[in-house]
Amino acid sequence: MQEKTSTVLIIEDDVELRNSLGRLLRSVGLHAQLFGSVSDFLKSDSPDGPACLVLDVRLPGQSGLNFQRELAAANREIPIVFITAHGDIRMSVQAMKDGAIEFLTKPLRDEELLDAIHLGLARDRARREGEMALAELKERFKSLSPREREIMIHVARGRLSKQIACDIGISEPTVKVHRSHAMRKLNARSLPEFGRMAAKLGLVPEKSHQS
Repeated sequence: MQEKTSTVLIIEDDVELRNSLGRLLRSVGLHAQLFGSVSDFLKSDSPDGPACLVLDVRLPGQSGLNFQRELAAANREIPIVFITAHGDIRMSVQAMKDGAIEFLTKPLRDEELLDAIHLGLARDRARREGEMALAELKERFKSLSPREREIMIHVARGRLSKQIACDIGISEPTVKVHRSHAMRKLNARSLPEFGRMAAKLGLVPEKSHQS
């Protein structure tokens, strides 16, 4: 599958700086979308590939920090790099506490900004890959029989085959057959991986399975 284009989203009301940032990003091969306000940004379509948001702290109509909180409340996950000419330690600490990648002061240094953007894009790419992997796992899980799902949960809880056989009233060899079928359907290469899959699917708490 071809990797989707990464996009840097810039919300900056200073036209000159906004255009300058756009030129900088294009010069290093990055695709950029430029916005003068949060409202303009909200009218646009979300990128279908990895993205990073470069967000000015002080904007007309709404502050960047408030917008960061709104995005979080809406479960819209996007790495944010804050830029400001009027920042202070309190602002910086709050932004980073709320998940910002970086909090940079103007005048911006190109290398520092690009490093932060690349980090943001890498994090968003990893998040998207994780979500895609989980979706694929859920699809494979649908192919399991009720008995295979039941045994998967027992295995993830650390139960041995003979214990599972006793728990659900079938023979130990039958448990192993069902377990083998389930692992094959899920492409699990080991019992620990089988257990981690159960945790990712929410069948058991993350730390219930054997590692």
